[in-house]
Amino acid sequence: MSAAATRPLASNRKASHDYHLLERFEAGLALTGTEVKAARMGRVQLKDSFVEVREGEAYLVGAHISPYSHGNRENHDPERTRKLLLTRREIDRLQGKLVSKGLTVVPLEVYLKGNRIKLAIALAEGKKQFDKRQAERDREHDREMRDAFARAQKGKAG
Repeated sequence: MSAAATRPLASNRKASHDYHLLERFEAGLALTGTEVKAARMGRVQLKDSFVEVREGEAYLVGAHISPYSHGNRENHDPERTRKLLLTRREIDRLQGKLVSKGLTVVPLEVYLKGNRIKLAIALAEGKKQFDKRQAERDREHDREMRDAFARAQKGKAG
């Protein structure tokens, strides 16, 4: 396994359903020791979390990292706000898009990259209800076409 190999720890499946994902970024997470141990065990939940930019820093708000099972009184607060490690240029770019276009930044996935815990985030625009219904119709249509194609291929072989 190479140093750059990635292993997913948690994902936010609802993000692509609720938002149009425009631009993706990779951020490091500033975590405490027990948070790292819990995250490596996959005890992370990104549902209802978001990224906030304030005073030139980016923060992950609302993500839940369960307390480490072998932690003692030094265990972390599961819902605390965590600092994201991004370059100044990336933070400025996010801040500009958030203010000017009314977009939001959503976390997509927490994963291990080598020995580091990384967070994939995306600049996103909220979907309207009809967009969600259209996406569902498109998925259903694609599924029906794949099934029909598979039946046709099966019929030729037999």
